[in-house]
Amino acid sequence: MKERARILVVGGGYVGMYTALRLQKRLKQELRRGGIEITVVTPDPYMTYQPFLPEAAAGAISPRHVVVPLRRVLGHCDVIIGEVRAVDHARRTAVVTTLATGQEGTAGRRLTYDELVLAPGSVSRALPVPGLADHGIGFKTVEEAIGLRNHVLEQMDIASSTRDPAVRDAALTFVFVGGGYAGVEALGELEDMARYAARYYHNIRPEDMKWILVEASDRILPEVGADMGRYTVTELRRRNIDVRLETRLESCADRVAVLSDGARFPTRTVVWTAGVKPHPVLAATDLPRTGRGRLRCTAELAVEGAPHAWAAGDAAAVPDVTAGEAGRECAPTAQHAVRQARLLGDNIAHALRGEPLETYAHRYVGSVASLGFHKGVAHVYGRKVKGYPAWFLHRAYHLSRVPTFNRKARVLAEWTLAGLFKREIVSLGSLEHPRAEFELAAGGKPSQDPPGNPKGSS
Repeated sequence: MKERARILVVGGGYVGMYTALRLQKRLKQELRRGGIEITVVTPDPYMTYQPFLPEAAAGAISPRHVVVPLRRVLGHCDVIIGEVRAVDHARRTAVVTTLATGQEGTAGRRLTYDELVLAPGSVSRALPVPGLADHGIGFKTVEEAIGLRNHVLEQMDIASSTRDPAVRDAALTFVFVGGGYAGVEALGELEDMARYAARYYHNIRPEDMKWILVEASDRILPEVGADMGRYTVTELRRRNIDVRLETRLESCADRVAVLSDGARFPTRTVVWTAGVKPHPVLAATDLPRTGRGRLRCTAELAVEGAPHAWAAGDAAAVPDVTAGEAGRECAPTAQHAVRQARLLGDNIAHALRGEPLETYAHRYVGSVASLGFHKGVAHVYGRKVKGYPAWFLHRAYHLSRVPTFNRKARVLAEWTLAGLFKREIVSLGSLEHPRAEFELAAGGKPSQDPPGNPKGSS
């Protein structure tokens, strides 16, 4: 073991949090003696459990219970809220900007380290579609999920109160782009919520709403297999959801969704879930990357040709040693990320102690997806499950995987209460502009994106 080792973890998502947790466990004695320092740099003070975002958007789970506070679970780590802008691994330094950087007028804080863990995750892959930057809504963060829930309910309020049929039609048209997990689950949960909410509007029926899913390939949910993907299309269409395969969004300028098949839909809601790409910080490093921008890694989760640099999850191209063919990489899924993070923590501990490293080898056991309340699909250990059993499997699996007993208990309690009482359908969109009313009372003009809300609102 080195006399003193500084470990820098970039990112507080699945890989960042689980790696730091594992290091706390494996290096407990060294941390107590002060021989190890673990620093976690993350833009948010919490880890978001993304599989629960659709249920948070639908109101089945409180937003507070979808996130895990990092300072609570990483008690032996120094958590810095900020972003790594550049990494010079040859000099073992990283440039970090924090919330205080702008206040102090400095360019950034320079951190030095001995071991580097790059786990910044991924960002939405936005294509140059006209109008997308102005009108599109993402679905990767808890803020976006809650903003989308408020937005959908707000559109129902607009449709209920307007006398203009064009405004009403646009307000009740919801377009989701992307047929992967995020798009299908978000659409399924929100359509279910809106269908339930319609009973409380005297002039809106579920049949008045148009829900459209746009997917560029010839199937949706490829992770659950072709058969379950076809079943999902059938199930969604049975719910009067317009599923358009081999179709692309050409434009959403002027609040009109124009599709590649010639269809045009006036709409105030375009949800973009069409894939992700590696975090831009990877391009600001001197580490080797693949053609797709991910870090080139070994099966031991070390960055190739860069001693003391490690990576896992969406940011890493890790060889799949169980595939039986050369060049195959592990898919960038949460299932792989969590398992890689645990091994990554172990291997860093092994490296510091001069012990042999372990190889990451995990077979993909299957996938589960929710399509709304009591509806789902699953392909687990070669078995295909649909309907209520799949929905139950989805909840059981993710309840077992969400970090900390505290969160497990709270989520389970909310699900239990949801089965006893009616669903909450309150829109709290005003929370996104908390100073608007006071600014108006003070004689100012309400700001659309007030200070202190750097992520904005949907």
